Amino acid sequence: MSRTVAVVDYGMGNLRSVSQAVKHVADGTGFDVVVTSNPDEVYAAERIVLPGQGAMPDCMRELRDSGLKDAVLHAAANKPLMGVCVGMQMLLSRSDEGPTDGLDLFPGDVVRFQLEGQLQPDGSRFKVPQMGWNQVFQPRSHPVWAGVPDGSYFYFVHSFHAKPANAVHSAGETEYGIRFTCALARDNIFATQFHPEKSAEHGLALYRNFLHWNP
Repeated sequence: MSRTVAVVDYGMGNLRSVSQAVKHVADGTGFDVVVTSNPDEVYAAERIVLPGQGAMPDCMRELRDSGLKDAVLHAAANKPLMGVCVGMQMLLSRSDEGPTDGLDLFPGDVVRFQLEGQLQPDGSRFKVPQMGWNQVFQPRSHPVWAGVPDGSYFYFVHSFHAKPANAVHSAGETEYGIRFTCALARDNIFATQFHPEKSAEHGLALYRNFLHWNP
């Protein structure tokens, strides 16, 4: 396989910022980073980044209609894959948004925040979507976390969050009214609800570690 990282373009991702971050950390490593809507390029790439933003039903429909769904599923079974934001939510079984079915690569659901009436420590209400920086805690070690201190801050924008059926799949947790899973991992897949490309040096470290991860 070529030393290529494919950022999957099915029309619903924050492609420019994600691809620029991956290209930045790939500089000098021998990896080529391509943004592609061509399933053949996804099949051929060594590793895959699956971004996503907007509503999950739209993302799932566009992934299917673009012809890229099978290529992404093949990648998930055979090579390192990193999901970002809605790209992480799509890896679960089902979302209440819609509702819609996901790719079912992680058993579990995506549910909306239910924070009505709860107050933050400063007395303000919790706003949905959550927008801003939040601490992420690592319930277990993982190569993609290498060099990133436990409790580091990452940037979030989301109204729905993951509830994996198997706690061992939770690779990152944060608190916003409740404690919830914000990173998933198993085998050759790692995914984050937060945006590494908007999370300064710690976010770039995750993309860099992903490039060198050999699951």
